Amino acid sequence: MTDTRPAASRDLSDQLRHPVPHLFVYAFAIVPALALFAAVPLAWGRGLSWLDAGMALGLYAISMLGVTVGFHRYFTHGSFKANRALRIALAVAGSLAVQGPVRHWVADHRRHHAYADAEGDPHSPWRYGTSPAALVRGFWHAHMGWIFDRSLTDQRRFTPDLLADPDLDRVHRAFSVITIAGLFGPALVGGLVTGTWWGAFTAFFWAGLVRTAVSHHVAWSTNSICHLVGERPWRSRDRSTNVWLLAIPSMGESWHNLHHADPTSARHGVGRGEIDISAGTIRLFEKLGWATDVKWPTQRRLARITAGR
Repeated sequence: MTDTRPAASRDLSDQLRHPVPHLFVYAFAIVPALALFAAVPLAWGRGLSWLDAGMALGLYAISMLGVTVGFHRYFTHGSFKANRALRIALAVAGSLAVQGPVRHWVADHRRHHAYADAEGDPHSPWRYGTSPAALVRGFWHAHMGWIFDRSLTDQRRFTPDLLADPDLDRVHRAFSVITIAGLFGPALVGGLVTGTWWGAFTAFFWAGLVRTAVSHHVAWSTNSICHLVGERPWRSRDRSTNVWLLAIPSMGESWHNLHHADPTSARHGVGRGEIDISAGTIRLFEKLGWATDVKWPTQRRLARITAGR
């Protein structure tokens, strides 16, 4: 649907999401979250099998790395170069996280870096001010409120390289199919392995809904928590922070201050004990010959962004 707002207000978004897919945004944000609330009593009632747990953890790792390594470090920032097979695989894996099609995700994130914690940032927690009430409102906006905005970031401005890639165009357009496969594929496996409808349901519940909800809120915490509280050992022009507690579930994305200080770096956690699973995955791809020209941090790069210099 074409945006009819004045041109002056359409410098960052070029269209409005159609009402039908916009309803699915609400569904994919709310239904998995409700499943997460139901998870504890269901598990207490023995509604979680080893098969469910294995599929949930496996799909969580694949989809989160698809986002962190693929959508974020590769497609958004060009932290390395990937061969065609890896490029397509990362786009599909990232789509399994149900955080939006690849071009929408990348356009929003490039816009975030262009206007980080300033006017134009799609999800800054500082949007409404610095008072306690404003920060509560800002936290909600940064964490998930912003995804309910129908305005879509202008892909022609922020993702011209992705628009020109026919492989990514196919993956982008196949987002709905990939989403259905990621949500209902576990149910098919669970039903076939156990031979019961209950096995199909619990697999759908844990590896489909709960897995999606957890990955959503971990990813959204980078937008909210990692711009509000934490350490800032690196010099950046915004309020990004490092939050160690989220390092493992976010696959290293919560070393967010380093990332904003040096966005193209393939490694975000560079200090002693700063676990960065995404960087380790990129290192594996490099050793296999699937990734090249990796932008690893060097002492010279780090010296330029050390806080206080």
